[in-house]
Order: sequence, then C-alpha cells, then structure tokens
Amino acid sequence: MANDINHVVLVGRLTRDAELRYANSGTAICHFSIANNYSRKQGDAWTEETNYFNCTIFGRRAEALHKYLTKGTQVAVDGSLRFSKWEQDGQTRSKVEVHVNEFQFMGGGRDGGNRPVNADRGGPDRGSAPQSSGDNNSGSEFDPKRLAPLMLTQAHSPAANKPASGVAAPMSV
Repeated sequence: MANDINHVVLVGRLTRDAELRYANSGTAICHFSIANNYSRKQGDAWTEETNYFNCTIFGRRAEALHKYLTKGTQVAVDGSLRFSKWEQDGQTRSKVEVHVNEFQFMGGGRDGGNRPVNADRGGPDRGSAPQSSGDNNSGSEFDPKRLAPLMLTQAHSPAANKPASGVAAPMSV
C-alpha cells in the first residue's frame, strides 16, 4: 500500500457555470472550473497572478449542486488530483483535475452579496431572517448554501459506493 499523499484544498471563484453530464452507467458528473488568485513579488513590485483548476463532483451531489454553481460564485473545494491521458486526432492529450471530496460555498457571488453564515450549521446566522433570492416560489427547494460545509463522499465511481471513513454519508435530496 502506497504512503503517498494526494490532497488539495482550494478557494476560488467559478470561471463559468457548471456543466452536468451523465456517464453510461448513469452516474452524474458535474464539471466546473475555479480561478485562484495570488500575489508574487517580481523585482520590487508585487504582481497579481491567477491559476485555473478544473474540478469534478460525482453522484447525487453533482445533480443537486450543479444549478447553484454559477460563474463568479466563491467556493472552497477539498479533494485529490487526478491525471487523465487519452488520444485525440492522433495526438496524446492529458490533463490534471481536482476530484472533489468536500465542498463549501463561501461568501458572496459575483454580485458581492454576503450573507452571514453560522459556522456550526452552515446556514444563515440565527439572528437574521432567511433571505429569498426571488426565484424560489415554494420555499421548499433544496438550497445548498444552507448546508455549508457540504461533505462529499470519496466514492467517485459506481464500483465504490460507500463513503470513506470519517466522511458524512450521502444526503437525501
């Protein structure tokens, strides 16, 4: 058994709306990309730079979250890096992406709106009334922003359907 560590934690903003697809097995796969900004010193001046990371969520959470993963939303992801290699038009292609194990909405979307978040439950601050976005008519629609941090299982394929030790079991949606 390998003793290597493959763990990544990133905070950034979505660069585009998430895409939801389904594998031949029926497993939902949600793809999104985040931009992570940082500063570095070049000579005497500091410059802003950006890294871009492709991320993937699988299963029922992919279906539940994809409609809330819109361009500009700030998120935190915790997962592992996966390397893929394939042939396309006679050329070998490759990519590295983050397979997300844990996910959390951070404050504010692209409009900069920030709602207080209760750290232990992830919902609105207990002292404030829930705020409606205006697009939820029934009031009973699933709102993942109230479930931060949203724990994802490490099961990434139909063959591995059990959550990893210490990770919350899949939620009912």
